Parts: sequence; structure tokens; C-alpha cells
Amino acid sequence: MSGHNKWSTIKHKKGAADAKRGKLFSRLIKEITVAAREGGGDANGNPRLRTALLTAKTANMPKDNIDRAIKRGTGELDGVNYEEIYYEGYASGGAAVLVQTLTDNKNRAASEVRHAFSKYGGNMGEPGSVAWMFAKKGSIVFEGGTLSEEEAMDIGLEAGAEDVIADGDTVEIHTALGDFEAVKEAFEKAGKEYTNAEITFVPSNDLELEGKNLAGAMKLLDALDDLDDVQKVWSNLDFSDEAAAALE
Repeated sequence: MSGHNKWSTIKHKKGAADAKRGKLFSRLIKEITVAAREGGGDANGNPRLRTALLTAKTANMPKDNIDRAIKRGTGELDGVNYEEIYYEGYASGGAAVLVQTLTDNKNRAASEVRHAFSKYGGNMGEPGSVAWMFAKKGSIVFEGGTLSEEEAMDIGLEAGAEDVIADGDTVEIHTALGDFEAVKEAFEKAGKEYTNAEITFVPSNDLELEGKNLAGAMKLLDALDDLDDVQKVWSNLDFSDEAAAALE
């Protein structure tokens, strides 16, 4: 099944650590603010806001924080004007990298992203240089043990899901954008609790790396993910368990 890599699994697991240090909340506030600014403060008529609020609820973000972010987006409260910018490039070994930023200073964001690519052996690309390798999809993730692959297939595919990927640690459902809400609701009605549900970019093909190329690519992805202006990082990086163990 194409479009799944261990980097996405690592990101889902890293979410818990991000929440502990406040980084996830900061990212969610930005996303909620921008979503409300672009589509209004009513989640019922704003799919992007609805997805952001779902993620915030899963992360146990306080309601006051959510309400303030929405009001900043709709202009009811003064706030920072964030701009959404995507950057593209390659990690060592040729892995494609797509970076989403929400920033109030695009010069700073561009400089920091470019520095990370340069420092860790990657190369920045022109707009469109790697975006064509990714498709925008809905993603619903379950922790391993909470949902079997068979259950995921039965519930998900009947509701319109496109793909089910099970790797032992997680079960991930991919959907077309238009089917995301229906598939998510099908799992909710079945009493299945997911750990993450979002709109994401899925690579059409994975690139498996090892050795120095894998180490360099992982360092770049981690460095990008740690930047304050960066919201999300996607890559087609994949690797075997043996290659990962060799890095330890």
C-alpha cells in the first residue's frame, strides 16, 4: 500500500511529547485562528475549523484557548495575522519534503527553513518541485490494539475509505477529502476512538533509505518539525527496522 511511511508514524507518536511542552497547543491555536479567518467561526460550515477543533479536543486544549483563537480569527479580538506558506525540497538521499508554515514573519520562516535544509544536507526546491508527489487526503489514526485491521476494513471501506494501513503500532485510514467526515463519523458511531484525525498529504510512493542518508534525512525532518513557524512536515521517507536499529 503506497503512501505510508514510518516518518508519519513517528509524528503521531511525537504529538504526545509536543503537548507536554506546549508546542502542540501553539500550533493548534495558529491553525484554529487561520481556519476561522478563512472560513468563519461556525465549525458546522467550516470543515477546516471543524477538523482543527477535533484535534484540539483530542489534545485536551482548554476551551478558553479555543474560543480566543476563534475570536482572533474572526476579528472579534485583536491578534497576530498568520500567513500560510509551503516550502518544498529534498533531504539527503533524495527523500521529498513538504513543509507547512503559519507565520507572522515570512522572511524569518523562509530563512529558518532554508537554514535547516542546508545544515542537514538537504536542498530547498522551487514551488511545485515535490508537491506533485503528494495527494491531499483525510487521515484517521488508531493506536494498535484499539482497532484491528479487519475492523478497520469493515467499517472504513463501507463508509468510503480509500486505504487501510496497519503496521502493528497504529492503524491508519486514508480517505478522499469529500469522504473524510463520513468515514470519521462511521468510526465514531461504531464506538471506535481514534487518536488523530486530520487532513494531510500522503506520498504517492515511499523512498526507503538507510545509513548516512537515512540519518541525515531524519535529522532534517526533526529540525524542521522543531521550528516555531512550522506546523507540519511531510515526507516520502521510509526505512526498514534493521536500518533504524543501525542508527541507534
